[in-house]
Amino acid sequence: MTSSATGRFEADPRWTRLPHAEPGNRIGLFGGSFNPAHSGHRLVAETALNRLKLDQVWWLVTPGNPLKDHADLAPLSQRLEQAAALARHPRMKVTAIEARLRTAYTAETLARLKGLRPDLAFAWIMGADNLANFHRWQDWRGILNQVTVAVVNRPGASLSPLFAPAARAFARYRLAEVDAPLALSMKPPHWVFLHAPLDPVSSTVLRARQKEGL
Repeated sequence: MTSSATGRFEADPRWTRLPHAEPGNRIGLFGGSFNPAHSGHRLVAETALNRLKLDQVWWLVTPGNPLKDHADLAPLSQRLEQAAALARHPRMKVTAIEARLRTAYTAETLARLKGLRPDLAFAWIMGADNLANFHRWQDWRGILNQVTVAVVNRPGASLSPLFAPAARAFARYRLAEVDAPLALSMKPPHWVFLHAPLDPVSSTVLRARQKEGL
């Protein structure tokens, strides 16, 4: 994200404000580049919302993923608008709070949000394709020790991610899927794998089609 873009979002409370939530609410944090956002993202968010019995899901549109090449990264404003167009649900909120907090890593963002709203119960939501490299995230063990982690299956990632380093390291903390509604009432670490209908759409494919002019 350019410095001018940073300035814009610092000044625009429409995107950088912390979404409203009542004390005691159960909040799912769905972070990503959303480059671009698509129906598969919406399905992951809906699955977590329903299966974890969440009050809200916050789509955290990041200025830039430290583990990804930014060469094809669309402007933050564009990605926010696309995410907002998909997250049309009374219990889904889109925010660029990370741009305001200036946090580049999930562990940092979680610590700041928990400090700002200690009265909320948070869960981290991600697609199963991210579980394969979760052990590369900064302080990934700290993430699991801070909040519930909900992993939603994605095409081609319904089984293999369960053998990923992070999944093996925290295997004994995996909850049965039937216990997902109880997860946010329990003290971390714990994580749950949620099965859902598979949506084949991916950001990588959409970017390739855009380059081809399709």
